[in-house]
Amino acid sequence: MSGRPHEQSTDTESRSAGPQPRTSDSGIPVDAVYTDRGERTAPGELPGEPPFTRGVRPLMYRERSWAVRQLAGFGRPEDTNARLRLLLEHGATAINTVFDFPTNRGYDSDAPIARADAGQGGVAVDSVEDMLALYDGIPLDEVSVSIVVSHPVAAGAVLAMYLVAAEQRGYRMEDLRGTLQNDFMMETVVLTAPSVLEPAFAFRLSTDVVEFCLKRVPRWNAVSYTGYNYREAGADAVQEVALVVAHAVATAEEMVRRGHPVDSFASRLTAFFSADNDFFEEIAKYRAARRVYATVFADRLGAVEPRSRMLRYHVQTAGSALTAQQPLNNITRAAYHALAAVLGGAQSLHVSAYDEALSIPSQSAALTALHTQHILRYETGTDRTADPLAGSHYVESLTDAVEERVRGLLAQIDDLGGLVAAVEQGWVHKHLLANAYERQLAIEDGSRIVVGVNRFTSPEPLHIDPFRVPATLRPQEEKLARLRATRDSVGVGAALDSLRQAVTAAENTMPFLLDAVRAGATLGECCDVFRTLHGGWRQPLI
Repeated sequence: MSGRPHEQSTDTESRSAGPQPRTSDSGIPVDAVYTDRGERTAPGELPGEPPFTRGVRPLMYRERSWAVRQLAGFGRPEDTNARLRLLLEHGATAINTVFDFPTNRGYDSDAPIARADAGQGGVAVDSVEDMLALYDGIPLDEVSVSIVVSHPVAAGAVLAMYLVAAEQRGYRMEDLRGTLQNDFMMETVVLTAPSVLEPAFAFRLSTDVVEFCLKRVPRWNAVSYTGYNYREAGADAVQEVALVVAHAVATAEEMVRRGHPVDSFASRLTAFFSADNDFFEEIAKYRAARRVYATVFADRLGAVEPRSRMLRYHVQTAGSALTAQQPLNNITRAAYHALAAVLGGAQSLHVSAYDEALSIPSQSAALTALHTQHILRYETGTDRTADPLAGSHYVESLTDAVEERVRGLLAQIDDLGGLVAAVEQGWVHKHLLANAYERQLAIEDGSRIVVGVNRFTSPEPLHIDPFRVPATLRPQEEKLARLRATRDSVGVGAALDSLRQAVTAAENTMPFLLDAVRAGATLGECCDVFRTLHGGWRQPLI
């Protein structure tokens, strides 16, 4: 037989020289083989029953499919409106609107500190006029709208503009469905602003929104604890869950202190999780999160109603796992991230587009991501039974391990005085930064393989033209100038003074924000009230 002699592979990944230690991405030891499903999962537990390890509804997706909630936002409100309509026309069942850097941080587009970022990273919204344009033609009583504004300095004001715009279109607040992120840790830990609010005050503003929606917008989810963003900032899966649960506990305790029984509001607290690379750990994470949340709300907070103990959440496939190198690989990454979210029981899902490591998604990439959800829903059979991986020795063991570690972190947060105190002391910052640093070191030294980055690289990278954000600053400047010239400046000043007095008197700020934006106040003017009175906090040195 001619030819070269057979050469044995020297790839150590193909041949194991012996037992090798393995851990999950969160450091949980992983055995080579699992033969015991663990002791803490009740064999008779069913989906839809507390503590909801197996899902929040008895039949899960056979009863109600997950919401196909693709995120969009860039440029002017008119630009994003066109993208939102496109997604709905192509099969999205709900919408996620992301706002630009100035809006998220509570600045008008023409503010000197923000003007260079107008329309970047999301849509620019400065006034009720912009909000009317953003959702023009979209039936707000039929489509659930997620408003992706986290910083409490701006979240309440943006929601107020949405509510006033809906009011002007003839909708009642009671008919509106949707979610506001409204997470004080985005202001104080994850995406800080030039003038950061004091953590306790940022948390107060967040809770103001929860209290207001309880009374006036009962179908609205007033907060969505942004575990996804904690994860993007460095948290592992265990820390992501622990911070979400600790934040929900803090909100619940503050609402009870304000005189609201836990069962009156708890069903409107929601979360926003990541779906990252460790496929089975992510599935276990969702199952453990539901279990921990349910037992904490029952045992610690005295929640009786099943919906008060039910953790409902949206999932976005991990943006930080996407690479600028070999970007088409991101289609595969996002697809299996989405599969983990579905197998783990998500209520709502966004699939990240393959070009997001390069720019805001192009139309083609956005539609590919949208149809990834449709393939999961209609072609894979993942919706045919609830919790399809239940009973897997590995998944059940991982679920127990994640739960145990989450409870350990919750105890540490309690010892610090709760989540707000943990932020003020720099405990959260320390843990997120340490994890992010260790992860980056592992990528650089090759111990954490990233295909196309540190292994299996291509000498000639694929070229993809990045999406170009349409001109935004000039149109926004013109609209702001017109608004300021035509509004009743005396009325605006009086409304802002009332907001200022409400802050000083520790009243709920939401009714005063509604009055201010109705009078024609801009986002930046409302948020300047908060910054002037409670801004300038600096993260502790760690």
